Amino acid sequence: MLAAATRPSVLLRTPVSTRPFARFASTHQHKVVIVGGGTAGVSVAAQLERAFYAENRPLKEGDIAIVEPAQTHHYQPGWTLVGAGLQPLSLMHKPMNEVIPQGVKRYETAVSTFQPDQNQVTTSDDSKIKYDFLVVAPGLKIDFDAIKGLREGLENPSGPVSSIYSVDSCEKTWRNIQGFKEGRAIFTQPAGIIKCAGAPQKAESQWRKDGVREQIEPIFATGAPTMFGVPKYSAALEKIRQQRSVTGLFNHNLVEIDNKRRVATFATPEGGKKEEEFGFLHVVPPQRAPDFVKSSPLADAAGWVSVDPSTTQHTKYPNIFSLGDASSMPNSKTAAAITAQAPVLVDNLRAAHDGKELGAKYDGYASCPLLTGHDELMLAEFKYGGIPKETFAPLLGSQDVPNRFYYHLKKDFFPRVYWSALVKGVWFGTRGPFRPIDYLYQPSSA
Repeated sequence: MLAAATRPSVLLRTPVSTRPFARFASTHQHKVVIVGGGTAGVSVAAQLERAFYAENRPLKEGDIAIVEPAQTHHYQPGWTLVGAGLQPLSLMHKPMNEVIPQGVKRYETAVSTFQPDQNQVTTSDDSKIKYDFLVVAPGLKIDFDAIKGLREGLENPSGPVSSIYSVDSCEKTWRNIQGFKEGRAIFTQPAGIIKCAGAPQKAESQWRKDGVREQIEPIFATGAPTMFGVPKYSAALEKIRQQRSVTGLFNHNLVEIDNKRRVATFATPEGGKKEEEFGFLHVVPPQRAPDFVKSSPLADAAGWVSVDPSTTQHTKYPNIFSLGDASSMPNSKTAAAITAQAPVLVDNLRAAHDGKELGAKYDGYASCPLLTGHDELMLAEFKYGGIPKETFAPLLGSQDVPNRFYYHLKKDFFPRVYWSALVKGVWFGTRGPFRPIDYLYQPSSA
């Protein structure tokens, strides 16, 4: 980035005023405006188009608009695979314009403010975009700056600090795992809401495979009181932790990294601070609602888009819906959760569009594929209340037992399904390619 002093000198010779040219604000109108071009926004756009078309009332070109400034669409669950050395990063992203459905208008800008009483949003280029219905799905903010020293550590290509929560550092995670031969290896996880943490548990298995496990002291330091938020899977992970002699530091929240001394500082349950030396450090950063959502009239007290946890409809504005990481729904924030939320939102938005009762219900389903070693994975599936909702248990037994089938689902099947079906609007979570019919909205019904 050029400093002011190095910009072309012609700017200094403006004869009358250095005031920038005013931008001409414009106003646009769409039937549905979607904020965010990630998994949630793109899958909802594709499902809406297909649903209206199936009813013989296809949407017109530009009836749906997506507001998304990023030029690249990332399959973020794949960063776990990259960090574990299982897939190349090149397979985990595509140009944004290749993913947004045909016929959907895209604004390559960011939303700055919401004006729900006027049914419009304002973008960073001062444009006004009006809507009949609004879907808010911008994801969450991964706050690397919340931990002092973290960004500096990640930006050092040869340093021991890594994270699979950034496209710029997930490859570094695998390099560090491979290169680490002795010392203390710390894996951290913050307290509070985060994207499902499938961080590289495979590291311990890799070090055993490389014959260096006896020289490494692995530590799992979490701001939470347990290994996982769902009791069934937490108990299974705790058993694995003990069997593999991994030290557990619970209610320990990472607050600072001293990269020169290679020391991580944790806030402890007693209100003090504790320093831990490391030779390898993998960090899951704190995560929160995006600032423009948090400061908006759509937000709840915690900053998330306030929606009914069952219908995905906003608690105050009936023509606004939200899903994915930015919503207030109290489920684990995963791509699997979006696959279950999207058809619910699509059906309920169509019902609201027709002035009908919202009949589709989301039960809080989410899934966390947890790598536990080479060729093994624990597939945690659950709904609201931390109640297991296991797809494969009737055939394969309880899913708190890692196995190879789940490993290949995560490694090989899910990435292909994501690009070929999910973002194209033809994948519906545990129902696969079969759209749920138990709550399918019928526009012709009374």
